[in-house]
Amino acid sequence: QMELVQSGGGSVQAGGSLSLSCAFSTYTYSSISLAWFRQVSGKEREAVETSDYDGRPNSKDSVKGRFTISKDDAKNTLYLQMNSLIPEDTAMYYCAAKRGSVATMMTLSYKFWGQGTQVTVSS
Repeated sequence: QMELVQSGGGSVQAGGSLSLSCAFSTYTYSSISLAWFRQVSGKEREAVETSDYDGRPNSKDSVKGRFTISKDDAKNTLYLQMNSLIPEDTAMYYCAAKRGSVATMMTLSYKFWGQGTQVTVSS
């Protein structure tokens, strides 16, 4: 079992930046992979950034060059730096973890989830 606790987020004007953090509990699995998802009310949850166990990232096309995922294994913390934000980035953001060394963009692959944090970008 893993626990993920998110912090950060908030409101910003278009063009601004926000950062999210996700502290995850110690785990007994040999490896885990991590991701950031977002969800707009009434729409499906979608992955925006993923991180393999070795730190290799993968990005949703619409956030490439604007969002950066990173992690600090010593602190058991996952980060999402969001720059050049646009109103379409407004959503509830979730961090997620799964067993295994390779992340996916599929919601159903992830067993453990953070509590969610709202990001609002105004025009």
